[in-house]
Amino acid sequence: MADRADPGVGAAQAALDAVQRYPREAIAIAQRVLAAGRAVTGDERSTAERAVGLALRELNDLPGALRHLRRAVRAAATPRTRALARMSLGYVLANAGRTGAALRAVTAALPPLVGADAGRARMQRGVVLHYRGRYDEAVRDYSLAVEIAQREGDPLLEARARNNRGLLNAHRGAGRGRDGDLARSAAIFQRLGLELAAADARWNLGIAAGQRGDTVGALRCFAEVEQEYRRLSVPRPALLLDRFELLLSVPLLDEAVEVAGAAVRELSRRGMASDLAEALLAQARAALLAGDLDTATDAAARARVRFRRQGRRTWAAFARHVELRAEFRRGTGSAALLTALVRTADQLDATGWPGPALTTRIDAGRLAAALGRTEKAATLLGRAARARRRGTAPGRAQGWYALALARRLAGDDRAAARALRRGLAVLDSHRASLGATELRAHSGAYGQQLAAEGLDLAVRSGVAGRVLAWAERWRANALRTRPALPPEDPDLVAALSELRLVSSLLEDALLVGRPTHALRGRQARLEQVIRDLARRVPGGGDVTAPPGVAALAARLGPRVLVELVAHGDRLRAVLVRDGRASLHDLGPLAEAVEQARRHRFGLRRLVTTGDTAAARAGVGHAAAALDRQLFDPLRRRLGDRPLVLVPVAALHAVAWSGLPTCAGRPVTVAPSATVWLRADGRAAPDGAPVLAAGPRLPAARTEVELLARELPGSRLLAGADATADALTAALDGAGLAHIAAHGTFRADNPLFSGLELADGPLLAYELERLPRPPGCVVLSACDSGLSGVRPGDEVLGFTAVLLALGTRCLVAAVLPVPADLTTALMLDLHRRMHAGARPARALADAQAAFVATGDGSAAATAAAFVCFGAG
Repeated sequence: MADRADPGVGAAQAALDAVQRYPREAIAIAQRVLAAGRAVTGDERSTAERAVGLALRELNDLPGALRHLRRAVRAAATPRTRALARMSLGYVLANAGRTGAALRAVTAALPPLVGADAGRARMQRGVVLHYRGRYDEAVRDYSLAVEIAQREGDPLLEARARNNRGLLNAHRGAGRGRDGDLARSAAIFQRLGLELAAADARWNLGIAAGQRGDTVGALRCFAEVEQEYRRLSVPRPALLLDRFELLLSVPLLDEAVEVAGAAVRELSRRGMASDLAEALLAQARAALLAGDLDTATDAAARARVRFRRQGRRTWAAFARHVELRAEFRRGTGSAALLTALVRTADQLDATGWPGPALTTRIDAGRLAAALGRTEKAATLLGRAARARRRGTAPGRAQGWYALALARRLAGDDRAAARALRRGLAVLDSHRASLGATELRAHSGAYGQQLAAEGLDLAVRSGVAGRVLAWAERWRANALRTRPALPPEDPDLVAALSELRLVSSLLEDALLVGRPTHALRGRQARLEQVIRDLARRVPGGGDVTAPPGVAALAARLGPRVLVELVAHGDRLRAVLVRDGRASLHDLGPLAEAVEQARRHRFGLRRLVTTGDTAAARAGVGHAAAALDRQLFDPLRRRLGDRPLVLVPVAALHAVAWSGLPTCAGRPVTVAPSATVWLRADGRAAPDGAPVLAAGPRLPAARTEVELLARELPGSRLLAGADATADALTAALDGAGLAHIAAHGTFRADNPLFSGLELADGPLLAYELERLPRPPGCVVLSACDSGLSGVRPGDEVLGFTAVLLALGTRCLVAAVLPVPADLTTALMLDLHRRMHAGARPARALADAQAAFVATGDGSAAATAAAFVCFGAG
């Protein structure tokens, strides 16, 4: 958003013309002009200083840019040249956060200028007004600049003014039509040979796509333009803020927090005060969503102080919104907070921030209801409910949420439930537009409030079928559609292959004690490339509707389904047996989580440190306590029947067969009842079994060679043959796959969890390339059954990827397992399955037999394995 052009001839003008093509070359040319001393005129000196200043701005050196632009104003010999220098000075002052001084400078530059010069000054004034949040005035100045440019035949001015107007309208949510400004701007810049400016305009097209909810389009655009910036060797630290907005829109919270922190550090280092204030606000917004209320309050307060100093009152209101929402989430329930929330929502609406205004107004409505001010609450929520008719999918869903709260406040629970279902349907459509598993999993955060409100309505009704329906409505939705990643994406395949090589080199370096800093940096860069490529896949398809009790009962037969549900601080269960559903209170959720943690800790201790009386006692106590809480209220209905368990997020890593009620009983664990039902009805492929062994694990090769004798016709991959490409090719259409290898679980991004093969790790990302997934997969690898759990009980990892692709069941470990003990258990498991037992039955019987012949370590090893999907 900057003025660059100045008609004229000579070296000084050549420097100015080169600013946006080659900023470093522009500085060199201008410095030669300045070195000529008295041989150049005052206007030539001013133009050269202006070129240096604007080039330094392109390179993000704001203090240097301001120093040279002030010299340009002082050196000018004519009113016109002085006005042009003031105009550029005003732009950089705005970048530095000094918007009051910037507005004075560009306004003072207007009177002497005519023609195209006047158009450039109008555009520059629009930039400053844009920074100050005076958006309508800014659009008027941009539009005047476009008209002048067309009249004067100045395509460069037209491109710049259109770029700025298009970006402003994108941020204001002015609709798709304004993308035309950005596309025309990019085309003009490209035609003029201004590659950097063209890249900036195309980046802004990505911003516009993100603002209207086209996440995939925005990701694709950003990835392409970032390559262009690297080619041009021009830093763009402020663009971290645009990446942050896109990450937050999914939301990819962990990455958003990381990017906001990086932006604060980088912009602070470069002295970019205006962008730094926005980075602090970004940090506050990410912290608020992540539940880090102290960081949210602190960063928002710091941002608000900076915005006020810069005269950016609309931005200050945005920062205040974050402070107030953090206070509300702390449980503050005062009339003063209500007044502040209402006032801030009105300010945000008046100054073009409809999204923050909506969330602030909903919080105000909820607080008013809590304070007993029912009429006030109804008014606030009714106004917020208007958002359901327009805007992005998350905003429309929030509007339906506001309407549901208003209906519930009025005592009409049925209408409230209808509004909540409408809101979740909006989010279903949004989810379907996201092709990548990771994006769909993280998008579950948007439905949390709506699903929780619907669940509360259902629990209070006491009708088990309703509770089940609402529990399923927003649980593991990402697994209801197959990932849209195409089987072959050459760029992604190449990046995955390079990452595998780097991972192998890193492992070798660690083993021999060589430095790893460079390899870790290369690994991090490749992982970012892979994330970006995987996320760019277009979406499509419908989300499967949750089943009712009748549909589940028809498939369950003699089995019993137990779906755990978190309702506030209580843990509840819906049990489905013989066509009937019942609702049960299982006690405090925190208590179950703590006992599960202790049970898991004890099992790990038994596996890793050996069998001791103290370790066995600790495991036994935790198992008994967790078992009593979860199953005593259900015991009469469970009998000795096989179980299908759907856990809540905090209990996904439980070693279920280590609990007394589950020991020796077929137990299948599923992310949701919907996922289980679909998997159980799926026909398994009939391809030959695939057996693979990873390196650095002698027992693995022994294991698969022994299994090959038990499974005639199987395909064996071991040693140098067990590569990632060979294994993924073999898995396509296999009826059964068994992989014995070292496994690693990545909690930061579970799709980078890996199974070590001859040429490096096979990542969960790579399994999404399978056109026909194997019917049953057994992973004889540490932690391979672990999942990263996101809001909405969305799971990420090998389990999620395989079940989403169409694998019927997965047997995997949720703990580290010793290879020497595992082989005997795996052989028995496969013998039983080969004899016709279903996987859950075969696993339960193999575990019981294994425990009976071993010590505490053997029991812990057996308990580590869980049957996921439809066993």
